[in-house]
Amino acid sequence: MQQLNRRRFLTATGVTAAAALAAGATQVDWGRLMSAAQDRPIDPGSRVLVVVTLYGGNDGLNTVVPAADPAYQKARPDLAYRAEDVLDLGEGLGLNPGLKGFKGLWDSGRLAVLRGVGYPKPDHSHFRSMAIWQTASPETAVPSGWLGRWLDATGEDPLRAVSVEPVLPPLLAGERTAAATLPVGGLHLPSGALGTGFEGLGAVQPGEGVWQARAARSVDDLHRAAHTLVGAPADGDRAEPRQGELAAQLDVVAGLIEAGVPTRVYSVSLGGFDTHADERGTQQRLLAELDGALSPFVERMGRTDRGRQAAVVVYSEFGRRVTANASQGTDHGTAGPVFVLGTRVRGGFHGAEPSLTDLDDGDLKLTTDFRDVYASLVEDVLGTDAGQVLPGHTGRMTGLFT
Repeated sequence: MQQLNRRRFLTATGVTAAAALAAGATQVDWGRLMSAAQDRPIDPGSRVLVVVTLYGGNDGLNTVVPAADPAYQKARPDLAYRAEDVLDLGEGLGLNPGLKGFKGLWDSGRLAVLRGVGYPKPDHSHFRSMAIWQTASPETAVPSGWLGRWLDATGEDPLRAVSVEPVLPPLLAGERTAAATLPVGGLHLPSGALGTGFEGLGAVQPGEGVWQARAARSVDDLHRAAHTLVGAPADGDRAEPRQGELAAQLDVVAGLIEAGVPTRVYSVSLGGFDTHADERGTQQRLLAELDGALSPFVERMGRTDRGRQAAVVVYSEFGRRVTANASQGTDHGTAGPVFVLGTRVRGGFHGAEPSLTDLDDGDLKLTTDFRDVYASLVEDVLGTDAGQVLPGHTGRMTGLFT
């Protein structure tokens, strides 16, 4: 079976393609972002949302594991984790052993686990389900993403939301405004002797005219941006990002937040979660990659005033079936956990744990509507009336932030 990834989803679904084109989605460069940070830096009191999409349908039951539940062990005799294998959270639940950094964030109150998150009348298609999550419209197809509608409602500047990917995800496309895209690896300066000489051009010289001095400052700004966003060179070479694509994306996001870029929403992603066979090793490796990228990001954000304003939400288009299949994997399911991380998050469990015996044709029943989560993020993080983004939806998830 062909694995689902971000590019396949974006190519196959036409959910917001017309809206994105009409809104004029553009790719931005470092210079424009750094100029924006200098000319109109983000308000120190403004909060920032980082959205992490896990493409493929992450198995929530082997992520936040009900290891103490006999029904779980019975449904997955070879795929289930034992109680001694998981990282204990209480209430009979534990984190997948690949999420050791998440456990540290849980212990310090910076990780919220939202249980049983899904939408009514679930669809097992990757493309339809992801379209629903990204547009926040379970009943009918709409031509805009939920954060695209936030962009439409709050202004016209595309820099208010940035996707750190080469393709704009539908969630960031409005009908009139679309977010900007900034591919990872877009800022590479010369190294070695050439790099040293180029950096020297940024030194202001006595007696220079106003235009020469301004040009020198531009070169200096470019070098400071490179150090901030992709790291200082080591031994004359460009520093490499941490392991994995997601870590590289989050390194960029962290630098932009710390630089004061006037962006309120960032989007990053990790694919490969369509685990129909040999799930245990594959999923644990992917969750370890998620953990290795996101835990240091949250720690880094906690060290600065701007960083402490950031909140992270992690979701996937659906969970998996309760019962394992014959290939030591799981098939497309419904509800699953959503993670929210950050300094100002109220850590702990939110929402009820779905029953493993009261099922809907073998699937978990949702206990938390995903639109309630979105409404809380829109109002408590982005400071906007959720009615402008989720028209007609009145539910809210309260108590998620301090």
